[in-house]
Amino acid sequence: MTSRNGAQTPFNSSAPRRRTVVKAAAASAVLAAPLATAPSAHASEGPAFHHGVASGDPLPDGVLLWTRVTPVPGATPGSGKGPDTEVSWEIAEDKGFTRTVSRGRSTARAASDHTVKADVRGLRPATAYYFRFSAGDTHSPVGRTRTAPAHDAAAPGVRFGVVSCANWEAGYFSAYRHLAARTELDAVLHLGDYLYEYPTGEYPAAKYVVRQHEPRHEIITLADYRTRHGVHKTDADAQAMHATHPVIAIWDDHEFADNTWSGGAVNHSPETEGDWAQRVAAAKQAYFEWMPVRPSTEGTVYRRLRFGKLADLHLLDLRSFRSEQAGFGSGDVDDPDRTLTGRAQLDWLKAGLASSDAAWKLVGTSVMISPVAFGSVPAHLLGPLAELLGLPKEGLAINADQWDGYTDDRKELIAHLVDKAVRNTVFLTGDIHMAWANDVPVRAATYPGSPSAATEFVVTSVTSDNVDDMLHVAPHTLSLVAVGAIKAANRHVKWLDMDSHGYGVLDVTAERSQMDYYVLSDRTDPKATSKWARSYRTLSGTQKVERADAPVR
Repeated sequence: MTSRNGAQTPFNSSAPRRRTVVKAAAASAVLAAPLATAPSAHASEGPAFHHGVASGDPLPDGVLLWTRVTPVPGATPGSGKGPDTEVSWEIAEDKGFTRTVSRGRSTARAASDHTVKADVRGLRPATAYYFRFSAGDTHSPVGRTRTAPAHDAAAPGVRFGVVSCANWEAGYFSAYRHLAARTELDAVLHLGDYLYEYPTGEYPAAKYVVRQHEPRHEIITLADYRTRHGVHKTDADAQAMHATHPVIAIWDDHEFADNTWSGGAVNHSPETEGDWAQRVAAAKQAYFEWMPVRPSTEGTVYRRLRFGKLADLHLLDLRSFRSEQAGFGSGDVDDPDRTLTGRAQLDWLKAGLASSDAAWKLVGTSVMISPVAFGSVPAHLLGPLAELLGLPKEGLAINADQWDGYTDDRKELIAHLVDKAVRNTVFLTGDIHMAWANDVPVRAATYPGSPSAATEFVVTSVTSDNVDDMLHVAPHTLSLVAVGAIKAANRHVKWLDMDSHGYGVLDVTAERSQMDYYVLSDRTDPKATSKWARSYRTLSGTQKVERADAPVR
């Protein structure tokens, strides 16, 4: 059921190790100056805003604002130190704050790691605003945000940046910087793995580490998760993105631990790392403290946002309710008693898709829904693909961490799209560190003789390892053999890039949804450039992807 303010209230619901799958410009001049002049870490004894500002989950009449105040120099994230501090916020129509439309106060408490959120309402639809926080005489950097179109508005278009899988140790977050420069975006959609839980030097190996995690050990406790979130919010490119666009985020596994499921994870040992439920609770608490996300009353991230009559965005949580991945003694991938979504979330998604009157039904999913079979991939490539795609090392063609490992849920969802004649469903996916453009077939074995029920755009990683990174070879050399084999065995896969890092820009109009794929020059270069690589689109009513000749201007 959708509440009056447009926020969706979700219902509650009762493999082999992998490294989470193959898993141009600075920010605008409006925002660059405030970010550049933020106080240094120990500039004074008074309150400071070292972690920038952010906004998220835009509604037609509101948006969620976020910051973190450091009340005294020793009050670092996760420390539990520092006094509770009063923080004021204001939001205005202009960057000079001469036309302030709303203001308020909150308290940054040690109990919430001195993070602050303000869920502002009473704003105008489809409008850009500027916001800032203050503590004492200190102002935060200035942020820019934007509300969604009115629910019944015939919005001419909506445009999202799309990212996933940002491993701090593997490189720099240049993708965020390039998205910050694109001030025409309505929001940035982050599809999970905003951070990684590993100890330093585990992924990638120590000799390939570009910058080290803090804390250095694997994060397990509330203080650990808070500390690592805090480090990520000191990144200049991340600060620029958050200060320029509202971010709409969901989590995947590494916000918790590798290959998370409802009862554990691949790299969680109760004997040495304690109770899994306590670790999950700590990770979720830190996530909601540090991310501009509205949690549901159940403490999950599945929810629905609307962008006029043009698009409904259904956001999924595919970790909290899932059964253990196949290969851990939990049953076959086709077992109807096993679930990826949980019963309540799947019912919620089906009902929302069937009842939507929006032209497009966008689904944010952290793992790929399109089936993938593996053909004649040479042995030297099968090993890296097995590790990155969550496959058994023996080469069994099942991607057990994706929807391929939970076929009954996928079968039910696709049958629902067909039976209810739900048109223009587009899945937006991260996780596997590769870019794909797919049709989502009703029956993959007979496609294209059988129809496509939806389409899927998968974005590559911001920094996390791709095939060429794991093999330590030049991009688009050895991987091309695997690309050819996968496309030959999966005729619904229209494009696949195994080697690039970057981001996507999704442009939606009544006539089509188009994903423009951008790649970075070098993830290890903090000044990496960006260039357009490919574009694919779905024309309204077709349920199929086709190549577009150029990105949307």
